[in-house]
Amino acid sequence: MCFILLLLHEAAYALELKGLQPVDPYGVFSTFGTESLAKGKVAFSTGAEVSLDPDLYRFIMKTAYGISDIVELDMTLPYLFGSDVRDGFEDAAIGVKHRFFEEGKYGPSMAYIVNVSLPTGSERLTTDGRYGAGLIVSKRVGPVNGHMNLFYEKTGTKKLKDEVTFLAGLDFSAAHNFKLLSELVVRKGHGSSDIDLIEGRIGYRIKTTDSIYTSFGAGFDFKRRSPATRLMFSVTFVSPQEKKKINKLYEVE
Repeated sequence: MCFILLLLHEAAYALELKGLQPVDPYGVFSTFGTESLAKGKVAFSTGAEVSLDPDLYRFIMKTAYGISDIVELDMTLPYLFGSDVRDGFEDAAIGVKHRFFEEGKYGPSMAYIVNVSLPTGSERLTTDGRYGAGLIVSKRVGPVNGHMNLFYEKTGTKKLKDEVTFLAGLDFSAAHNFKLLSELVVRKGHGSSDIDLIEGRIGYRIKTTDSIYTSFGAGFDFKRRSPATRLMFSVTFVSPQEKKKINKLYEVE
């Protein structure tokens, strides 16, 4: 099983916390796309992350529900453990994504997310909750689908800084059931007034069946001179689409 590297800062309260994450296949790794589940459909995802130095592991549970064909409810619950941090859940994140502009011939599709993290995390794995919003822009050109996100989140305690995150992701349809993924993440976290994360990520996603997607990837930290490496793995189940019945007409001579 493959995993993702965690980024740590010297202060315990500056530990990178996940927050709301997209559910495959409607995003890249952490970058949201404007496309969402159809009305009444459900998706559930499990993933895992690891860091060999420091020795940390994280499991992530994600789910999404299509409230309508353009409105989606998303939830994320990470669990962190390892020898360099106390075991426990991080803050549970909930968000609503609304696609308010459809893609045209030349223009992109657009959506926004309103999200909140509940102060449910264990000691040192919480920001005492946080809330914020994000803008999502997506555009498809041939087999390439591009996404850009900009998020602003305010933490629940004055001792922590507000977070600003920019994400850009691409997925390339290399085959009917196979996509190549790439992503750039730039973040000013809650532990600093400066940008503390610049990371590039690459990987791929396999459509194992009509309802199951499996993703693998690796991330490379551009901020530090001795590059840290993230490895990623997740499996997502999406409730199947209803198959349309085709009525055949036969002419009898």
